[in-house]
Amino acid sequence: QVVLVESGGGTVQAGGSLSLACAASGRTVSRYAMAWFRQAPGQERTFVAATKHTGATPTYAESVKGRFTISRDNAKNTVYLHMNSLKPEDTAVYYCAADNSIITSSLRQPNQYDHWGQGTQVTVSS
Repeated sequence: QVVLVESGGGTVQAGGSLSLACAASGRTVSRYAMAWFRQAPGQERTFVAATKHTGATPTYAESVKGRFTISRDNAKNTVYLHMNSLKPEDTAVYYCAADNSIITSSLRQPNQYDHWGQGTQVTVSS
């Protein structure tokens, strides 16, 4: 069983930066697909970024491309989301997800992931 714990959320002004971390335990996730999703109040959970496995080219939602970067630290069994040039519309609860059998075409689909963190709030003020 993989347990995921997110950290690093908070409040930042528009144009600022924030980095989230997702620490995994229970299994080594270096060969897992790892992703970040977000959910704003009253909205569905949407894809932000994913990396299928260590060394794979990351995939990003169009809305965050060029501003967000997903990365892994296998020694720490941790995945990060570095967020720059934040906008008020980036405000949401951010969730980390993991799966060891997902196919590339399904990386953006939340229902394809078996393991989820509890989420961390990111608030961007204007």
